Amino acid sequence: MNAQEGLPYNKWSFDVNGGITKPSQPMTPGYYSETFPQFFHADAGVRYMFNNKFGIKADYGYDYMKNGDESQYFRTKYNRVNLQGVANLGRIMNFEEWTRTLGLQGHTGVGYSWMQAGKDDVVSFTGKDEMVNFIIGLTGQIRLGNRVALNADFSMINNISQNYTFDGYSVADQEMDRSFNGTLYNATLGLSFYLGKNEQHADWYANDGLTNRVEALENRVTDIENKMIDSDNDGVADYLDLEPNTPAGNMVDTKGRSIDLNKNGIPDSYEDYFDSRYAKKGDTFSSADSNTAKDLINQGYVAVYFDFDKSTPKNAEATNFLVTYLRSNPSATVDVNGFADSVGNASYNQRLSEKRAKNVAKILEQAGISSSRIKTTANGEDSSFDGANKTTSKFARRVTFKVN
Repeated sequence: MNAQEGLPYNKWSFDVNGGITKPSQPMTPGYYSETFPQFFHADAGVRYMFNNKFGIKADYGYDYMKNGDESQYFRTKYNRVNLQGVANLGRIMNFEEWTRTLGLQGHTGVGYSWMQAGKDDVVSFTGKDEMVNFIIGLTGQIRLGNRVALNADFSMINNISQNYTFDGYSVADQEMDRSFNGTLYNATLGLSFYLGKNEQHADWYANDGLTNRVEALENRVTDIENKMIDSDNDGVADYLDLEPNTPAGNMVDTKGRSIDLNKNGIPDSYEDYFDSRYAKKGDTFSSADSNTAKDLINQGYVAVYFDFDKSTPKNAEATNFLVTYLRSNPSATVDVNGFADSVGNASYNQRLSEKRAKNVAKILEQAGISSSRIKTTANGEDSSFDGANKTTSKFARRVTFKVN
């Protein structure tokens, strides 16, 4: 039952239903069933879909009939087994173009039925009244999930060669033995349980060209919407943003990177602010501005970068901002942290990161910062950047600072 190789949908299902039954004719005069909630019907079946539009179903149904409030007393049991063809009208009529939740099926077939007394000594016939039945019905569906659906069914069953009335007290019209001489109706609610390893069942699978095109367009729109997400609100979509966590207010280039025209490691938007207040060499930061400067330094916005396999910095002027902070805070110390990319030998990269840290420390000493306030650390390779990617690996070749 689970052999669904190569198919995009499952084919098997198991259906269980319960509800009411209403025998129509033949009935003995004075016997009738008018209060339908007193009548019980149940059925269960296994269904196999050849494709998403047509299938076959084998099912068993049971009806328990009894008299209405003003009828003569009777109790009758009716059983049937049927083989039916199933048409998935929801797919045939392209329901998927307006709903993925509602479905409709039609079914019809033939089977074997037998009727018995529901209680001893309350009907005139004994044993079984055997007959052939013909069934036709409609089943509405509500999809509850990939594995289950709620269904509501209305079916009409016509019997051929029914010998007794449904109440069991009279012989049916013998002249109609070779035609449809018995009719009853079933109305049920139930569940369809879908079997198989695929995500969806044939009941809900739609493979028509229009639907596929609509789904493709919906997927493209979703992809575009996802790509247009701008997490840091810098005006550059995330899929293009090489700096996806740009602080608010920073001016960025077309790749979402903070603009740093003088290549000193400090975003120009921050640098412009401090330069407007401390433009002259040798100026110091106020206490409030020192706190902001400390955050910028410790968060990595002030950094010195290096060319591949080089220990001489290519933007040594980035240290000017750090020097100004250290002059403004004579008791502060600084950790100088060297890094290398992940290209080449790890031991070599460890030594290279040490050289980079020490060369930057020398620049700070030449600017007047005491060596006792400087601590260098060689961190070796920064594997958080892909060494094979030339665009991103250059950000690994750097020295960062932490002021204490």
